[in-house]
Amino acid sequence: MDCRVVLEAAVPVYDVATPEAAVGAAISKIGKALNPELSYVDIEPRSRRSPRGAELPPATVAAGEGLVALELGMTVYDVEGADHAVTIARSEIGRRLEEIPLERVSCSPVDADDSDAAEPETVEEGAEREDDDGEETLLPEFEEMVERHRE
Repeated sequence: MDCRVVLEAAVPVYDVATPEAAVGAAISKIGKALNPELSYVDIEPRSRRSPRGAELPPATVAAGEGLVALELGMTVYDVEGADHAVTIARSEIGRRLEEIPLERVSCSPVDADDSDAAEPETVEEGAEREDDDGEETLLPEFEEMVERHRE
């Protein structure tokens, strides 16, 4: 079973003047901490609501310091259940984000049919194919394809 896990992180940032600057600083801080090992983790600002239901910005700034709510989402593969998936996600992300609290937002099963990735085209090594312009081109070597995918 594969699961999509979303965790909420409370990220402190310093020397910021506006909530927008705080969000940018928090995303940058988390991105640096997670990359390159966990570059597949999605980082987005988390919408919040007041106790009365009013929409709140994802960041609060006071005296040049901010606290930002971010959603960190990742897919965990081959797990026994939702709790197991959350434990793995918290472990993998939390190991790289010391002193940042993480809380479960959601965990839902992912179907193999829902994947956006198309099946790769099978072509023999060294074979030629036509590109969008109708010209024949040689397929790139395997290492070149892997490098492009990592970027």
